[in-house]
Amino acid sequence: EVQLQASGGGLVQTGGSLRLSCAVSGFTLDDFAIGWFRQAPGKEREFVSAIRRSGHTYYADSVKGRFTISRDNALNTVYLQMNSLKHEDTAVYYCAADEGVILSSIRRSSAYDYWGQGTKVTVSS
Repeated sequence: EVQLQASGGGLVQTGGSLRLSCAVSGFTLDDFAIGWFRQAPGKEREFVSAIRRSGHTYYADSVKGRFTISRDNALNTVYLQMNSLKHEDTAVYYCAADEGVILSSIRRSSAYDYWGQGTKVTVSS
């Protein structure tokens, strides 16, 4: 059974850092693409970052240069290091996985079949 467990959210001041983790089970990271998405209150879910099976990484323009996605295959965990956090980064962050995400769909939430439960990030201004 494919499962994803997101953690690491919390309350942080503007300019601070957090590291989110997405622990996966039921598959190996070599076989799946992992995406991070976020949803702020009253807004649609949006793409944040993704890492493909090849290890190639992708970022939304709004987080490029501030966020870094990485993975530890031995621990079956994907991380999202978030630095220089802004108030507008406040959202519930979700990790998602899919075996067959193609490059043109990497930023679409509909391309991912499996989702974690979300972890809340609040950035105080």
